[in-house]
Formats: sequence, structure tokens, C-alpha cells
Amino acid sequence: MTALTLSTSGAATLRTDALVVGVGKGDKGLVLAPGAEAVDKAFGGKLATVLEALGAAGAEGEVTKLPAPDGLKAPVVLAVGLGPVPDKGEAYDAEALRRAAGSAARALAGSKKAGFALPAESAEDAGAIAEGALLGAYAFTAYQGGEDKLARKGKKNGNGPKPPLGEVALLGAKPRDKAFKAAAERAVALVEEINRARDLINTPPNDLYPESFAAVAAAAGKEHGIKVQVLDEKALTKGGYGGLLGVGSGSVHGPRLVKLAYTHPKAEKTLALVGKGITYDSGGISLKPAGHNETMKCDMSGAAAVFAAVVASARLGLRVNVTAWLALAENMPSGSATRPGDVLRMYSGKTVEVLNTDAEGRLVLADALTRASEENPDAIVDVATLTGAMMLALGNRTFGIMANDDAFRTSIHEIAEEVGEASWPMPLPADLRKGMESPTADIANMGERMGGGLVAGLFLQEFVGEGIAWAHLDIAGPAFHEGAPYGYTPKGGTGSAVRTLVKLAERTAAGDLG
Repeated sequence: MTALTLSTSGAATLRTDALVVGVGKGDKGLVLAPGAEAVDKAFGGKLATVLEALGAAGAEGEVTKLPAPDGLKAPVVLAVGLGPVPDKGEAYDAEALRRAAGSAARALAGSKKAGFALPAESAEDAGAIAEGALLGAYAFTAYQGGEDKLARKGKKNGNGPKPPLGEVALLGAKPRDKAFKAAAERAVALVEEINRARDLINTPPNDLYPESFAAVAAAAGKEHGIKVQVLDEKALTKGGYGGLLGVGSGSVHGPRLVKLAYTHPKAEKTLALVGKGITYDSGGISLKPAGHNETMKCDMSGAAAVFAAVVASARLGLRVNVTAWLALAENMPSGSATRPGDVLRMYSGKTVEVLNTDAEGRLVLADALTRASEENPDAIVDVATLTGAMMLALGNRTFGIMANDDAFRTSIHEIAEEVGEASWPMPLPADLRKGMESPTADIANMGERMGGGLVAGLFLQEFVGEGIAWAHLDIAGPAFHEGAPYGYTPKGGTGSAVRTLVKLAERTAAGDLG
């Protein structure tokens, strides 16, 4: 990953490939942001004028490069838009800093080092800039840059992507201040795990399947002192995990239930995180139509998120116990696959009539939710790319939050907004439960088409232990970005919900959630 340093150098004296400054959109034109003073001085006080002449307006994410004048050690200045200038006495918010830093880092791909002279007046500001820059510099290149065998031996074809920015040097970030150092260290640990989640999401399904995902989790657990338990097909059969076994029955790659448990000796609270890990979703016998299969490697984004969150919690040494449950299966059509009309007996003992094998995520989550409930955690949060209905309701950038406790749902929504992850609280209308009544089983895995995202939440609620606060995050929209990159969001896997989960763990460790 891109390196991060808190530089003691000034903007004028830092030897680097580029200097990044911030500009805002004011009522009367472009406004230089705090941190740009030394660069403006090198331009004779006319940096804003030059930028405006080049068409810059300070709009969010706007990037303008220009040659550096004498007086700067860097050869290039990059001005990045922060959006509207804050009211007098106020500062740019953390998300504006994150997005601007991400846009700048992406624009500097191929550079070895860049100095970021964005407004870093507080440790929180510095942490946001570090997060944005490190997230924006991400690139998934594991399958690119191979040698063309038809080309001359020993020569690369030269068509690969530019490498990500090598180093981010934060200027004005008070490197000797404990709060600034802690913010930087937190940003590195958090982003490394978000990028690990992104790598998993982007890995093609011929290489990432339940067994190989479990192996990645086991290796990370060993590295960071996290206890890992993997239940294979034999153990799942013995335990009666009908949901996981039913969904995975059509694939040559058997399902897995992976438990990662981080414990702190002084912890007073325990969080359980449950992730949907469908490493590829064909729809099963209820096969997806053409055009809906190509991105289904991302259907394990929920499992990637909770995995990343528990590892980040361990790396940060949070005073809270955090357990992740990865419900891993590959949903494929074959002669052994579950059929519409089959009845599965879940780990809870409840029976489910499968009306649609493409509503499989709720089946694997149900088993994991029941198992997580047996340990009586203080709260459970599940994360899943669960329904297209949630995308229809909230679009591609916002995840929905459902819960059995209004206060808990509100807390998660507030946390998500704080860390810059767009979310929206959604209801669980009791009247929609009737649509899942089955003449054959205790419940069906499908209900009314309208409100389908809420129906899925109601289904999951049936498998949560009594008296446990629970929330369901449907990240179907923001988990995988198919358009052009923006801010710190890349094309492909995004790592959606990791920041929310880690902040939830931090709040729980601090006793802020009761």
C-alpha cells in the first residue's frame, strides 16, 4: 500500500514529485484553502489568479496541474477542489478533505512521492486527509502487467496501468503531536484493511471461493492474534447448518462458516458482525438473466467488510470484543443444486421453503445469525449485498439500515454519516411478514415483491436471538462501483461499511453506545 509520513518539512522545501493544495468555491470565485500559503507565495501571491485562468473553480474533486515556479523544490503543483468554502469561523468538513485527498492521489498515479498541503488544523483533519489519500491511491493490479509471450523474451509489453502513488507526505500535521501520530496510525491500519477487503471483492471467483477465502481469514488471524475457527462441509452437516449447505449444494466448492474472534482482556462489551459471503452468485436454479452475472463476484462484499472490521479492531487494540462470522458459499446451478420448492431445515431448527434460489444470501445469513446469537453478544450487525430492491430505493451510493431497535439504528446511521458513508434508516413493517407465510414450512424465503429489501430484513430478524440488539446493513448499492472512479472511491470493490463498523467498535469500546 502507499506509504504515509507526517513531514516536518515546509511546502517550499519538501523534495517531492508534486505538491497538493486545496481550493474552494467561493461566492466571488476560487479561494485558496489553508495550507496553500507557501505555494501561493512562490507564485507571487497570484496562485488563485493563475488557477482561475486555467479554468479551475474549486468544485469538489476538480484537479488542476501546473508547473511549479522557482522557490519550490517540487516540479508540479496540483490544486484539488474542496467544494463550497465554509462559513466564516468554520472549517472544511472531514468528508470534503477525504474526497479531495482521494482525487489528488488518483491523479498522481505513477508518482513516487507527493506532499499534501491540505487544511490539517486538527488531528481529525489529518486523519481524514490520510484516509482519503490512501484510499484514493488504491489500485487492483494483481492480474495486470503480465508479460506478452509473443513479445521478445525479457521485455514487458508496456501496456499495464500506472503504479499507485508511492508515498503521501502530510504537511502541517504536527508529527510530534501524539494525537496527530495516533490519527495517522489509525488511518494506515484502517485503510490497509479496507484495501484488503477491496482486493477480496475484486478477486475473480475462480481464485476466490469459500475454501480460499477461509484460508485468507486464517492467515490474517494468525498474523494479528485473532482466533479463527473454520467449519467445513462435514462440520456444517454435523451441526445442521441447512441454509449454508443448501445454498452451496450446487457447487464443487463447498461452503464454509468462518469465525474470527478478537478479544481484549479489559473489554466490557461484545459485538458480533455477520457477513454475507457468496463468492459467486449465478442465481442457482433461478438463474440470473444475461447481463446480471458479470459482477457477481462482489456478492461476498459483506463478508469482506466484517472480516476487515475485526482485523482493524485487533490492529487498533480496541477495548471491545469483536467477532466476525463469514457465511461463505458459492451459488451455482447443477444437478445437486437446491430447487425452488425445496425445504431447508436451518441451524435454528426453523424450516424454510425456498421459492427462489436467487434469494440465497438471507439463507446463509440466517444460519450465521443464529450461531452468533448463541454467544449472547451485546449487539449483532449483519452486512450484505442483499437486494436489488435496496438499490432501487436508495441508488448506488447509499446503504440501507434496518434494526430491531430504533435507538441502535439511529446510532449506526449517525456513525455512518460521521465517517462519510452514505446511509439511510429503513423500517421493518410488520404487515410485510405475512407475505412470507408458507403452507409447507415455517417461513418462505420470498415475500411481497414491493418492499423486497424490507422483506429480506424481516426474514433475517426471525433468526436473531431474543433480547439482542440487531441491525442489518444492505450494501447492495455502494459495495461495487461500476462507473468511473471519484474522490477516494475506485472502480470495483469499495470496502463499503468497514469504516462504519470500525467506528461502531470504537464507540462501543468507549462506552458511548450504552
